[in-house]
Amino acid sequence: MLECNKFAIQEHKKILSSVQSYDIRNGDTGEIIGSARENIGAITKGLRWIVSKHLMPTSVEVRETPDDSLVFTLRRGWYIFKSTVEVRDSQGELVGTFRSKFFTISGGFHVYDKEGKYFAHVKGSMFGFNYRFLNEDGSVELGRVAKKLGGAAGLAKELFFSADNYFMEVNPELSEQPLAKMLLLAATLAVDIIYKSESKGGIDLGGE
Repeated sequence: MLECNKFAIQEHKKILSSVQSYDIRNGDTGEIIGSARENIGAITKGLRWIVSKHLMPTSVEVRETPDDSLVFTLRRGWYIFKSTVEVRDSQGELVGTFRSKFFTISGGFHVYDKEGKYFAHVKGSMFGFNYRFLNEDGSVELGRVAKKLGGAAGLAKELFFSADNYFMEVNPELSEQPLAKMLLLAATLAVDIIYKSESKGGIDLGGE
């Protein structure tokens, strides 16, 4: 999975389900290369029908096809005003963390590596799923996410996938850095599964 530089994220639409799941595809070929699915207990599932989802903990497992092997996991605890999301590899070792800003209109979230070193931040509109991951001073674009990508290949993908899907492209300079790509892919999933839910609680996480 982490050999790819372009990813297509395809959400499963399920009626009367409190759990989100996705196919992860090769952004160039459309081939399914993995999946992402919330892995929460029965009590949490039940509480989601009566307690706002954005207040509750969640865990998301990302697995690779065809053997369904675990690639990484996203975990967030109970959320009140500010959350921290952990990314852990298949062995449970910390890869990095995402930290949301506190009561901000133009917020987004920050990405840190396992040593706590600043890795990236979000810039753009997460509500429209058009945003970029930039380094600390904003001089380097590490990755970008959009509903569609430019050029003929982007048009082909737009025709192949429905409007609910989106695409993540990694800076080619990170091609040989699987941990960096893991953080960017995890951050992309976190926007949809975690931070968009939090924003419904009154915090806009999308601005410039």
